Amino acid sequence: MTPKQAQRAQTTQRKKLAGLVAGLIALLLVVGGIFLFNKLTGHDDGAAAASSSTKNSAKASTSAKSSTKPTAASNAAANNPSKLPAVKASALPQEAQQTLALIAKGGPYPYDRDGINFGNFEGVLPKKSSGYYKEYTVKTPGSSDRGARRVIVGDGGEKYYTDDHYASFSFIQENQ
Repeated sequence: MTPKQAQRAQTTQRKKLAGLVAGLIALLLVVGGIFLFNKLTGHDDGAAAASSSTKNSAKASTSAKSSTKPTAASNAAANNPSKLPAVKASALPQEAQQTLALIAKGGPYPYDRDGINFGNFEGVLPKKSSGYYKEYTVKTPGSSDRGARRVIVGDGGEKYYTDDHYASFSFIQENQ
């Protein structure tokens, strides 16, 4: 190999390395941007972790889920401002009932993120202005993070339950 060929090979290696470094920096910026967006919008509890815990817990909680699944007839419940199915508060998991009791008392809440704005970015709940909804964690036994279960409260007092990290909701019929 001539000195000129060696110099070209070295230049090619440097260009490849520079491209690799630039790609890694771009990847870090994208991941950092997603993290920052999630932090600012209140969804920083690890979407991937929640997603995987949702998939894992879905198999384990099939029987519990069926007991809290609302019926089509219950959708016509009084004071339900949505077209979402309704579920009686007494049919919710014990942890959700405890969260409802804490909300009624005004706290104290076990998680720092409880009471933050819920953006309704999924668009499942009725459309309202920004800041209308607040979210509260429902403890998930065996979960190392906040889990996927939440109670969402609207400024009008309406409450919704999700056990699949905002993919679906049920209107909570209180005092039932």
